[in-house]
Amino acid sequence: MHKIGVLSDTHGLLREEVTEILKECDVILHAGDIDRDKVIKQLESMAPCYAVRGNADKEWAEELPVTQEIELYGIRIYMIHNKKMAELNDADLFIYGHSHKYEEKEVDGQVWLNPGSCGKRRFTQPITMAVVEVEEDGSWHIIRKDIVTGENAVSLQGTEQDKAALIKTVMKEVDKGTPVEKIAQKAHISEELASQICRMYVTHRGIGVDGILNRIS
Repeated sequence: MHKIGVLSDTHGLLREEVTEILKECDVILHAGDIDRDKVIKQLESMAPCYAVRGNADKEWAEELPVTQEIELYGIRIYMIHNKKMAELNDADLFIYGHSHKYEEKEVDGQVWLNPGSCGKRRFTQPITMAVVEVEEDGSWHIIRKDIVTGENAVSLQGTEQDKAALIKTVMKEVDKGTPVEKIAQKAHISEELASQICRMYVTHRGIGVDGILNRIS
């Protein structure tokens, strides 16, 4: 049997729980928003690694491709960070990231897989990745991996109107160049929550209040 580790949106954090899974994999695929070169180097030290550039991957990642089309153990794979930017293809497995939400479905005979995020937790969303197991006869299946950690999830409280007003306040302060700790104090929220909203606003160009609200759940 061959194992392909699939992950995305690590945002600079490669968890020990994730590396333990990847150590048993023959190949690693990263669907973008890596954030730091050291993450790629660490992945490459464990197994051959194929990665694509995400919207949060800046100057250091200029050499990374936006898409990857590869064949592994008889599986034709197409990989991109944001599925909205994908072109039509005849791959067996279509891998993407960006939303931080695990998704696995079949579309016109093609398997679509978003492994979710196994890096920094976004609000209350689970921390996930996937492993593709390929049998000797060429058959394959996907195993979702839920990463269990001791950290607490953070969430926005109040009505949808309250949440929208809070996000709008944070966005205005980011535009002013206010440090995260000051934003947290002004908005009366934790630095972790302020940091997550700020990160989403900065890395998702053109996103608005509604866009952030949609990504919270």
